[in-house]
Amino acid sequence: MKEIKAFIHRNRITDVVHALKGAGFGNLCISDVKGMLKALDNKEQDYSVELGTAIITEMKLELVCDESRIDEATQLIQQNARTGQTDAGWIYVIDINQAIKIEGLTKDESDAMK
Repeated sequence: MKEIKAFIHRNRITDVVHALKGAGFGNLCISDVKGMLKALDNKEQDYSVELGTAIITEMKLELVCDESRIDEATQLIQQNARTGQTDAGWIYVIDINQAIKIEGLTKDESDAMK
C-alpha cells in the first residue's frame, strides 16, 4: 500500500476530491495547513509573524491506496489541482509498511456496555 500526500490550493480541493471519489478512491483525509505555495492573488496570502514570511492556507489531501492505483490517483490529482501557475502544489508518494484496521466492538463487548 501507498500513501499520497498532496498540497494544493484551497480553490481546487473540491474538484480533486470529486474526481478521486468518482474513480472509487476512499480513505481520504483533508486538512487546512499553512504553507508557502505561491499565492494566486493578494486575498489568498497572509503574513506569518511567527515564520517571518508570507504564507497561504493550503489544503493537505491524504489518500491511502493500493500500489497498482498510484499512477491513476496522482494523475487525477494533477489534472484537477491545476491553477494555471507553473507551481500549483506538490504530490508525495510514501510507502506504507503496515496497515492495521481498528475494529468495532465484538458482540460480547457491545452487550457488556448496555
